[in-house]
Amino acid sequence: MQRISANLSMLFTELPFMDRFAAAAKAGFKGVEYLFPYDFAKEEISAELKAHGLAQILFNLPAGNWSEGERGIACHPDRVGEFRVGVAKAIEYAKALGNTQVNCLAGVAPAGIDHATLRRTFVENLRYAAAELESAGILLIVEPINSYDIPGFYLNRSAQALDIFDEVRSGNLKLQYDIYHMQRMEGELAATIERLLPHIAHIQVADNPGRHEPGTGEINYSFLFAHLDRLGYEGWIGAEYKPKTTTTEGLRWFGAVVN
Repeated sequence: MQRISANLSMLFTELPFMDRFAAAAKAGFKGVEYLFPYDFAKEEISAELKAHGLAQILFNLPAGNWSEGERGIACHPDRVGEFRVGVAKAIEYAKALGNTQVNCLAGVAPAGIDHATLRRTFVENLRYAAAELESAGILLIVEPINSYDIPGFYLNRSAQALDIFDEVRSGNLKLQYDIYHMQRMEGELAATIERLLPHIAHIQVADNPGRHEPGTGEINYSFLFAHLDRLGYEGWIGAEYKPKTTTTEGLRWFGAVVN
């Protein structure tokens, strides 16, 4: 039986953000994740978590100006100072919310910067973040994202991530494996998950095409969930998809997985 967390940045979006915690708990979720907590007071989020018996599973490091289309700054050589300030802010929130893992979005590669500089910047930022988070008892995870949804995103394949991990050389750095993104970039999901399992700390799900709930597309989620059970995966699985109609109407898959 899988532990499924609701991504509140994509589910229950008909509600104000702070009302989504109650909705997630009512639907049967035991944990929540979302893009960012930073627009809200730590105390306010913590109160919602406690009131509804929810575990805080994941959020991202600050990722630049999201509303203007930025999707991370970790590979930007001119924003290292901003990145480090963001690490400190993420630690502050994670401690307050009981969150034990934080995701780093690499970002879209800025124009005019050579590959060696991009990689050096990303590696050095990951090394810094991994060390700072480890001191706070928090795991750093990194997510490859497909280049169709976010053209130019610096990190888009699992092999690329592991190669970078080898250079970072930190025991506090793991992979966030998003099945939707990796279906679009790589396929071979079952074999790849099995091979990468020692490096995977968190999994996210959505179907393809459309990035809707499991069961609406080409991915055989019944098989994959059973496969994860056979492999002994013990982490959380984040429901990070765009409901095809409404969140509540699209939760049939969820009941089948957790019951």
